[in-house]
Amino acid sequence: MSVALVRPSRPPMAVLHRWRALGFALVTALVAALLGVAQAGPAQAAPVLLSQGSPVTASSEENGGTAARNAVDGDGGTRWSSAFSDPQWLRIDLGSPAALSRVELAWEAAYAKSYRIELSTDGSTWRNAYSTTTGQGGNETLTVSGEARYVRLTGTERATGYGYSLWEFKVFGTRDGGGGPEIPGGGDLGPNVHVFDPSTPDIQGKVDAIFRQQESDQFGLGRHALLFKPGTYNNLNAQIGFYTQIAGLGLHPNATTFNGDVTVDAGWFNGNATQNFWRAAENLTLNPVNGTNRWAVSQAAPFRRMHVKGGLNLAPDGYGWASGGYIADSKIDGTVGPYSQQQWYTRDSSVGGWTNAVWNMTFSGVQGAPATSYPNPPYTTLDTTPISREKPFLYLDGNEYKVFVPEKRVNARGVSWDGGSQRGESIPLDRFYVVKQGATAATINAALAQGLNLLFTPGVYHLDRTIEVNRANTVVLGLGLATIIPDNGVTAMKVADVDGVKLAGFLIDAGPVNSPTLLEVGPQGASADHAANPTTVQDVFIRIGGAGPGKATTSLVVNSDDVIIDHTWVWRADHGQGWGWETNRADYGVRVNGDDVLATGLFVEHFNKYDVEWYGERGRTIFFQNEKAYDAPNQAAIQNGSTKGYAAYRVDDSVEQHEGWGLGSYCYYNVDPTIIQEHGFKAPVKPGVKFHNLLVVSLGGHGQYQHVINNIGAPTSGTSTIPSTVVNFP
Repeated sequence: MSVALVRPSRPPMAVLHRWRALGFALVTALVAALLGVAQAGPAQAAPVLLSQGSPVTASSEENGGTAARNAVDGDGGTRWSSAFSDPQWLRIDLGSPAALSRVELAWEAAYAKSYRIELSTDGSTWRNAYSTTTGQGGNETLTVSGEARYVRLTGTERATGYGYSLWEFKVFGTRDGGGGPEIPGGGDLGPNVHVFDPSTPDIQGKVDAIFRQQESDQFGLGRHALLFKPGTYNNLNAQIGFYTQIAGLGLHPNATTFNGDVTVDAGWFNGNATQNFWRAAENLTLNPVNGTNRWAVSQAAPFRRMHVKGGLNLAPDGYGWASGGYIADSKIDGTVGPYSQQQWYTRDSSVGGWTNAVWNMTFSGVQGAPATSYPNPPYTTLDTTPISREKPFLYLDGNEYKVFVPEKRVNARGVSWDGGSQRGESIPLDRFYVVKQGATAATINAALAQGLNLLFTPGVYHLDRTIEVNRANTVVLGLGLATIIPDNGVTAMKVADVDGVKLAGFLIDAGPVNSPTLLEVGPQGASADHAANPTTVQDVFIRIGGAGPGKATTSLVVNSDDVIIDHTWVWRADHGQGWGWETNRADYGVRVNGDDVLATGLFVEHFNKYDVEWYGERGRTIFFQNEKAYDAPNQAAIQNGSTKGYAAYRVDDSVEQHEGWGLGSYCYYNVDPTIIQEHGFKAPVKPGVKFHNLLVVSLGGHGQYQHVINNIGAPTSGTSTIPSTVVNFP
């Protein structure tokens, strides 16, 4: 159907008051309580584990299953083993200098009779900290001392005919004059995590009460996670509002079954679903009461690891407008009906059928997906997803909470869990710092330096310094759309150029003082190869304005190679509080400098200049949704040299290889409808730069595109909301 799908601005809202820092005395007391500091006297700095997840190299590896990184992964069931010769070495980079106090070695049967522990500040000059010629194997605890960034074990004589083999190589110490008291892992999940089991009284009433709070509270402070233990729940309709996550606590979606629904509708906004943002459903099986579950959402509303034993309706009651969303690792036995949805991306799933399309429906690795037929109907279908790894999730193993980290998949098709199998790693909760409201950036960084992962409980976190994620394989997982606000213009989070970091399930909200960046994955100039174990950014959303004034020059910068961006919405606000051409100034949305970066489900909107800029080689994007900034005051405000407007998605002229599938850009220049946007996409004309199934569209004739990509593609026409398309570029 041909309709004018325009996202209306929301009427002005009352000024929202954010959480303010507590007085110094109260903060001191809270931190002391959090860290377990004895009140009777000053705390003594305790050594902490520094090596877990750190970058590690070795003189050799026996085979692919005994990699060097296994010695620092915290898993006593994996090991490093060397070639069957002398000498051999294993080196850990702690990331920054530390005062070391001890080393713990857990040898496999193939141990070292003679070896030494060596320290270095620069990785070139080494000094001996411990040596022996009578090693006994087993578990050894060695006292060492000295300042070092690099620690090396060098074996000079094997005790067996095999190589050197270590389950774990742990290095302990302190940084910056202190390392403790040691921060405990695990603990309770805080007041905003609501855990249910089938015997919980009045589940419907409790879920309804949270929905009443969150249904229309688009820019409020409430954050909630509704977690359901394995079992069967009857006659339940869980309506999901803003900043609410609902999830099962089984290792498999079929472990937690609702004979009922998980519903999102748009009654709060007169049947218009274009502002149904920031919510999630995960890891549940549904038997919908009427045979079809309704999930009428727009951006930042993932539907993951869900099994719907029936159909799925993606439109609101009355079929009002909706602005697109995301499904991954889900099985819908019946038909998916998008109806009025403008666009949608579905990845690594299974559907019983798909009924229609408006502008852009994109699929990769989806069993039952319609064949490519772009632009009529506008289906873009890839048989598999080149590389994917599902989002980490919290689950119960008996009575113990753990986080499951699924393994990487190559050329995936269908769900990861069909048949009950689940491949990946389980991490106990005691290896996570459970972050609760009141936690400081200093405490969070100390927990990371200690070797803990992060689990943010639902809440809003003001931070006065950058969260530094420096260890390989660190998991940073948010529950209930946990929200991080960087104060004083700092960057919210930076990730080192290390393997396998997993960022998932949280929102970064820009503060009123301009931040140069909000999230950086890898430092400038990063060049390490992470193809075997990429960093993933999943359901990490970024917002500038809306909840109050916010500014950031560039929101997301990806410098590391091989990163997977799997579903993000990077949004400069067009409604709410604290928005306006200069009030929430944000020039650039996403900048990719790393090579071999893959984006699956990239939503980026309303930036003052380029929404996406790509400088790395061999980048790929499967599905892109964009709106240019509504609030440009006039043509001059967006003039880009001799070019009218900044492209929504620009590939730099230096790039030799790049590819994209199913990309769309829309304009709605409601301040000055006469604005001309020269094109939605810009890319060099080279054999290795390819795009498939592009569109641009003017919403109701508010502004116009002259071309789709470069100077190719017909202009949008008059007042009709009809896309202009290009099937293949060049």
